[in-house]
Amino acid sequence: MKRFAGKQGILDTQVHNFPLVFGVDVQKVLSKADRLIYGDSAMSHAMVFTAVSLNDKGEVTKLRVENSWGEDRGEKGYLIMSTDWFNEYVFEVVVDKKYVPVDVLDVFKQEPVVLPAWDPMGTLANVSS
Repeated sequence: MKRFAGKQGILDTQVHNFPLVFGVDVQKVLSKADRLIYGDSAMSHAMVFTAVSLNDKGEVTKLRVENSWGEDRGEKGYLIMSTDWFNEYVFEVVVDKKYVPVDVLDVFKQEPVVLPAWDPMGTLANVSS
């Protein structure tokens, strides 16, 4: 995983200070879409959200996730994910419809778009871990 401090269990875009060492943020040169197109990012792992931390405005600031790699990473297998990391590296989320706003559910009224076979969103099915 990118931007991951495994032993500490931290998923955050600022977990490593690349600009300090290299003078440029080497892992943020490409956009999220470009990282998918060029194979720099891929869906390769699933985790379960178990808790959220909210600021005074009720906005999510970080999430606790349960990982499947065992208890030796993070806090007994639980990791902390920043919202910045979520926005950069999460591609799909499964949510019970009762928690989804109506305007988001309206997407199901649209005509589906068939993606080409090479589409990177199918990568998860092709990864063996």
